[in-house]
Amino acid sequence: MLKKNLVAVSAAALLFGSLSAQAADYAIDKKGQHAFIQFRIQHLGYSWIYGTFKDFDGSFTFDENNPAADKVNVTINTNSLDTNHAERDKHLRSADFLNASKYPQATFTSTSVRKDGDELDITGNLTLNGVTKPVTLEAKLLGQGKDPWGGYRAGFEAEGEFALKDFNMTKDLGPASQKVQLMISLEGVRQ
Repeated sequence: MLKKNLVAVSAAALLFGSLSAQAADYAIDKKGQHAFIQFRIQHLGYSWIYGTFKDFDGSFTFDENNPAADKVNVTINTNSLDTNHAERDKHLRSADFLNASKYPQATFTSTSVRKDGDELDITGNLTLNGVTKPVTLEAKLLGQGKDPWGGYRAGFEAEGEFALKDFNMTKDLGPASQKVQLMISLEGVRQ
């Protein structure tokens, strides 16, 4: 009887231990530059302008078996915007767009994560230019596993979009340039 109880307790400990080990916290690999937040917007309907934010940080919680437990938090320094054109960058940082001097940071905080086939729909509050609105990102796990330095990593790519006017950016850039598309690729190191 004692032996059966011991086996049952051991089995339960292993089961619950393995379940709780599924959820893990990750820090975005900013130091190793294995993370990118990029965007694009049409220029007059003739071409795309691509840009990136060079300075951001964040974390996420990932549980492959329970996406509802997943969380994402990212802070972006809006002054780090770079479109490879100094005058344009200065204009995009101005009060016409990001208003970086008044709002030096943008944030994204997830409110829900839902699995949809192979993708994750990550809905969260984006705060940009002093305005907070919900935005949904479509994310996909690229891979996870041990790294050569003894750590454990998980990597994702995500896409989403938002309308400029939703974040009080009312400068008229023409009908083809009303929405910004986001392209995100990041690696996180398990903590």
